[in-house]
Amino acid sequence: MNRDRVLAAYDYILPTERIAQTPTVPRDTARLLVVKENLQQAHGIFRDLPNWLRSGDLLVLNNTRVLPARLHGCKSSGMPVEVLLLEPQPEDGAPNHDFSHRWLALVKPGRRLKPGTQIWFGQPPDKSDSSLDSSTVSANVLATDSATSGRILQFNLPSGQSLQDWLETYGQMPLPPYITNPDSDPAQYQTVYADRLGAVAAPTAGLHFTPELLQTLQGKGIQQAFVTLHVGVGTFRPVEAEDITVHQMHSEWAEVPLETVELIRKTKAAGGRVIAVGTTAVRALEGAAQTGAIQPFQGKVDLFIYPGYEWRVVDGLITNFHLPKSSLLMLVSGLIGRSRLLDLYEQAIAADYRFYSFGDAMLILPEAKIGFPTAS
Repeated sequence: MNRDRVLAAYDYILPTERIAQTPTVPRDTARLLVVKENLQQAHGIFRDLPNWLRSGDLLVLNNTRVLPARLHGCKSSGMPVEVLLLEPQPEDGAPNHDFSHRWLALVKPGRRLKPGTQIWFGQPPDKSDSSLDSSTVSANVLATDSATSGRILQFNLPSGQSLQDWLETYGQMPLPPYITNPDSDPAQYQTVYADRLGAVAAPTAGLHFTPELLQTLQGKGIQQAFVTLHVGVGTFRPVEAEDITVHQMHSEWAEVPLETVELIRKTKAAGGRVIAVGTTAVRALEGAAQTGAIQPFQGKVDLFIYPGYEWRVVDGLITNFHLPKSSLLMLVSGLIGRSRLLDLYEQAIAADYRFYSFGDAMLILPEAKIGFPTAS
């Protein structure tokens, strides 16, 4: 079998101390590994980014905002329950992107939470008094979801209270499990341009931008456009099939607006380059171009990108360093090649780069992309 299709070929060994527990402060002082033509590289810091891009280039950023989606509750028996909300579900004919009271969620312990179970958040009311106060909310388990092994939950809130407002008060930021430092500030797990609430994980490549850096980029003629992809289980679900081509991505809601499509068309027509900020922006853009040319798009994306993928929109990429055997590592491999990427990771580990969500960044310039035309 082609090694690029074998799960084990995407493994690497990362020392635990290389997993970043907190972001750099300021955000744009993270290190930046720049990948150039013929895999030559340069080392700098993220605020050097304007020096590596050109006037006329276009950065495409994911403006999703992370939801305080982690909840701790209990069954009526008092047994603790942990809930991670994933995405809203259709309710009463509303599209499933709307902020409804019905959600797909991962739950622990899953085996003990069968359909019909009730979960309480806050103190369960006395059985003789079923009224709810502003801090006590319940959720009924309606069904199981075979694709995620999750549960469909229906939340019951006091009259006049929205789930969104309640989550802002009582929900917790869903930091990844490998971030174990109690000093990690959940507020730093949002990009400075996040304004579309709905993700359960941050588009981490964007965490390095500051308002000042974005302004500097604009001043150099490097434009910015936005897409939305609400990061969910499709992004962080591990690939388990040894033949990666049979892996099925869980779909995530995305929107590529008309103004972004028009900027992309104008950029390419003028000889500029489209640089995606993060793998989620990549999947939104490439998902909106599956008919051939990019079009405005709103709906679910389940695009799985790995080596051999035919690129339609993205020329270059800003990304963090990803987990072994992850679909994100495979996506970046589709841009510059698996063995080339793993060589870069080995060098980054040796050079003490910080990995994962709060870690350092990599800029893959278009000239490093597989198949990019080079001068003869």
